[in-house]
Amino acid sequence: MAARLCPRPRILFVGINPSLRSAQVGHHFAGPGNPFWRLLYAAKLVPEPCTYEGDVRLPAWKLALTNIVPRATRAASEITRAEYAAGRATLAQQIARVKPRVIAFVGVTVYRAFFGARARGGPGPKPERVGAARVFVVPNPSGLNAAYPGFRDKLVWFRRLQRYAATSAARRRARKRKRSQ
Repeated sequence: MAARLCPRPRILFVGINPSLRSAQVGHHFAGPGNPFWRLLYAAKLVPEPCTYEGDVRLPAWKLALTNIVPRATRAASEITRAEYAAGRATLAQQIARVKPRVIAFVGVTVYRAFFGARARGGPGPKPERVGAARVFVVPNPSGLNAAYPGFRDKLVWFRRLQRYAATSAARRRARKRKRSQ
């Protein structure tokens, strides 16, 4: 499934891998009942409601979306270590090419898969950086996520991501103003 990339996105969302349903329809987060798209709108990360079919519009909003592993599976537990290793390398190349301001790992599992043993904690801002990009983790939106079972439980973190990305943009503008003086 194609990544939805653009130059210098405000946020690059990184999922684990496509679901079988997403692979079937060719769009990210297409599982029945997956609230990812509703969360983006409710958190004011996108300007209008959209569904998985709207993933092609993300670059117009300076948002990007990819997966660490491209192979669709029924469950993330089917992914091999070799696939994660190859995915880390590919993701690092994508990040270097598009230069996101914030990388939002969609789930603690994908955050840990990318950073390995140094990855700590649950959702929220992280100390790691990838190039100049700041790192944030949101809960996996799947209904199977027992730690964050309800829409509101997840929405809290997507709203925090929105504020985090806005703060990142404000800092960048302040640095530019300071340099031009």
